[in-house]
Amino acid sequence: MTIRASKLWLGYGLAMVWFYFLLWPLMGIKPEGLEFQTSLAVWGKVAAASAVLLALYQLKQGGAFRFLEKPAQAGAEALAAVTGRVPTWLALCVVAGAAVAFPFLTERYAHDVAISVLVYIILGLGLNVVVGLAGLLDLGYIAFFGVGAYTYALMSVHFGLSFWLCLPISGCFAAIAGCIIGYPTLRMRGDYLAIVTLGFGEIVRIVINNWMSLTNGPNGILGIKAPGAYWFNKGSFEHIWLNNLEQLYFVILGLAVFTIVAVYRLNYSRIGRAFEAVREDQTAAELMGVNTLRLKLLAYALGAVFGGLAGTFFAARMKFVSPESFTFIESAMVLAMVVLGGMGSIPGVILGSLALIALPEVFRGFELYRMFVFGGVMAVMMLFRPRGLWPAKRMGVRSEEKD
Repeated sequence: MTIRASKLWLGYGLAMVWFYFLLWPLMGIKPEGLEFQTSLAVWGKVAAASAVLLALYQLKQGGAFRFLEKPAQAGAEALAAVTGRVPTWLALCVVAGAAVAFPFLTERYAHDVAISVLVYIILGLGLNVVVGLAGLLDLGYIAFFGVGAYTYALMSVHFGLSFWLCLPISGCFAAIAGCIIGYPTLRMRGDYLAIVTLGFGEIVRIVINNWMSLTNGPNGILGIKAPGAYWFNKGSFEHIWLNNLEQLYFVILGLAVFTIVAVYRLNYSRIGRAFEAVREDQTAAELMGVNTLRLKLLAYALGAVFGGLAGTFFAARMKFVSPESFTFIESAMVLAMVVLGGMGSIPGVILGSLALIALPEVFRGFELYRMFVFGGVMAVMMLFRPRGLWPAKRMGVRSEEKD
């Protein structure tokens, strides 16, 4: 036990030294010169907190907190029994009521953050169809987001089509793009699939950036119309533009609810079961008569549809689109939401979107090193909860992974 503890503390010391070598360039290199006091102060707090946590972990491993295990387990079981008695419909009504009341109880900044979270929830659920259900690693998913945004931008600026009419059109164009990207990758797996999808995602961005006659290249497209609606006023219907954030919040909330219901129904349908069969063992699925090539193509197309819907709203909200909004880092962010929340889990994707979009805004006061700390928290999460914050109940384990 002593040798094991000494190795643990040796690893802790090396980790803290490496942490300071990462932290000091961020906080110690300034225009005035090199400075060590601030970085040492922050490093000391982190080192002390992590040392306390490591000591508590050793005490727990040694059985020092066994007297608390039974009361804690009994409390957890009692809480689970109480929450289990709450009807599902009642919990959904409470969540829906809170979502509807949110814009009336908060300010403009909170509306802006909530809209971004809902957009990424739609993107995360769309990617969850591809990665979580079908098990296809896609690193170029943001390309479908861009296809939807540019489809609505072009149709709004050049043809004057409305937002609501362009929603299904953008979804169809994104699905076509999904089939075009997915078809050459149907017989690929693992790392090869990830590299090819990454390449296709970059191809779409470069095409958008260089096709000056259609997309206006890096200058982007300006003058996109906001969503419109008809409002009953003084005995007649009049058309209004949904320009302010409170109105746009309800638009994206409706799209998010539609996406959640659609993905939920897909998850528990025969197609969803077939997706899971392909994810767990493609060879066994083929032997059981599942057309894996067709299902993979369908997964790309269905996932792309939701990306196209989110892209349409994004263009309507910003009233401007440019290639800089559809880079690889956005694909990586959406994939991180799916993995952090739990692949194949709808509540997990929602929690992952909240964690990656809302929490950095909460910790905005930490400025330079907030994302550094957040990255460390994500790494710790993946070490201690590799299946995500809310893992899917029907996520299987292959035989080779058990061995």
